[in-house]
Amino acid sequence: MPTLPHNAVLIPIDMQQAFDAAPWAPRWNDRLDENGLSLLAAWRDAGRPVIHVCHDSTEPNSTLRRENPGNALRPGFEPQADEPLVRKSVNAAFIGTDLDLRLRRLGVDTVVLFGISTDMCVSTSVRVGANLGYQVFLIEDACDCFDLPDGNGGTIAARDVHRAHVATLRHEFATVLTTADAVASL
Repeated sequence: MPTLPHNAVLIPIDMQQAFDAAPWAPRWNDRLDENGLSLLAAWRDAGRPVIHVCHDSTEPNSTLRRENPGNALRPGFEPQADEPLVRKSVNAAFIGTDLDLRLRRLGVDTVVLFGISTDMCVSTSVRVGANLGYQVFLIEDACDCFDLPDGNGGTIAARDVHRAHVATLRHEFATVLTTADAVASL
């Protein structure tokens, strides 16, 4: 099992309340919050850096618009002390934000990501982070995604969407760990 460097930054992505209600489709990972909170607690106990990411939608009717209650972070996922919150309006946490600059100023070359949704903002952030030269770790059991229409009248189950995206990310963009493995490597 790989050891996470001491200065690796934990980046929870879009752990927001809007994803618990309509119009969002069903999700599969009923341990999302438990695993994410376990990571945050272990990271903080180890004195390691955390940078939170939140999606501020620019779509007029989105539940993720900044002025809507759904934009708020889920209970327990709010930044503590000096943990910054980076706000984005696209899928990648690195695009249109100062995340890359913050990481470079910290001298960081390793990021550990988890959040919602595996196939959208998490996957895009993993890919862009890897393309920017970061060593990226993905915590697969602290991610979640939604059932997805297949374009032909059917639905791809969220668990299958998740598995396919994790496999792709593991193949080329990230080292994939479980929550237990990440906590044990601190």
